[in-house]
Amino acid sequence: MAPEEREQLYDRLAGELCEDPAVAPGTMMGFPCLRVHGEFFASLERSTGNLIVKLPAGAVTELIEAGTAEPFAPAGRVFREWAEVQGADSDEWRALLGRAKQFVQQLGS
Repeated sequence: MAPEEREQLYDRLAGELCEDPAVAPGTMMGFPCLRVHGEFFASLERSTGNLIVKLPAGAVTELIEAGTAEPFAPAGRVFREWAEVQGADSDEWRALLGRAKQFVQQLGS
């Protein structure tokens, strides 16, 4: 799937998530992002169309070991609770976005 198609998928799924009043769109490092109660939980890397999600470090490691994601490392600095998901399966993205939203909501509790 081309980056433009991935961006359309992200926009569609983000729209679904923004039906929750706790979720709002924004930008993070120039990328479109989603926040829950003001905290980032997902973004899209526009040049590749990869989904970026915040998850527990162990879940990020599992995704990387499974070959589903890479570490998110802008400017070479690895963010251990962030994964850059390379595939573009809508069911997978929906599930990951839900997990990321739930994880960040729990951090704020």
